[in-house]
Amino acid sequence: MEREIQHTPKKKFGQNFLKDISYINRIIQSIPNISQGEKIVEIGVGLGDLTDRLLELYKLKAYEVDKDLCSLLVQKYDPLIVAGRLELICQDVLQISYDKGWLDKKEYILVSNLPYYIASHILLKVLRDPQCKGFVVMTQKEVAQKFCAKSKEREFCALSVITHTLGQPQMLFDVPKEAFYPAPKVTSSVFMMRKNITILQDGFEEMLKVAFCSPRKKLFNNLASRYDKTFLQILFERFSIGENIRAHEVTTTTYHQIFENLKAKEYGK
Repeated sequence: MEREIQHTPKKKFGQNFLKDISYINRIIQSIPNISQGEKIVEIGVGLGDLTDRLLELYKLKAYEVDKDLCSLLVQKYDPLIVAGRLELICQDVLQISYDKGWLDKKEYILVSNLPYYIASHILLKVLRDPQCKGFVVMTQKEVAQKFCAKSKEREFCALSVITHTLGQPQMLFDVPKEAFYPAPKVTSSVFMMRKNITILQDGFEEMLKVAFCSPRKKLFNNLASRYDKTFLQILFERFSIGENIRAHEVTTTTYHQIFENLKAKEYGK
């Protein structure tokens, strides 16, 4: 079922409004069980279609960057704002200083149709935020594949390792271009994750950047650009890592083993 759109989308905000309500319902059905004390946070209210469905079930904290839309949304949701069921914040989330509790000081679950051009940036921030306990989001399919990819898959990258370290991401379903107005040039995907742990070890992301700096090159050569070659040879033999292996062919567990040993050597343990 589709709804008529009565707002001119703005390219600078990457606005593609989901007009097929069936996909909104599928997103709602995909939200994991919410623990007592956890909040629902939405980024990009847009015309409020997902927001409307969320408000039927939860109290909500929602962000919208478009000032013109905010003026309309404040009028539309005034009774719910007054009643304390909705906290509407008219602000660019990327302008919020990053800290523990980036989007909220309490524990929260992010449910959002993310703008394509900032989706990866936002997801990295919520992954790093210990107050974020999980998410259900829609992004460009290519982005979703990178976050959810498993070892040996072509899309497996540093983002994949980070995500699989913190929990078990799950691809849910695709959303075709025709479900939006205006239609984007790419297919979208909805994926979710509940975090098992909430904090990455200091230095782990930096090692991953080195490991994946040249994906087509051998992993050993990438790591050797930063770390001691002789020690790396010992580690590769210890963990049965082939000398010709590429970064995307190594498991998340093995990356942690490499990191723990490099860290121990650095501190002389």
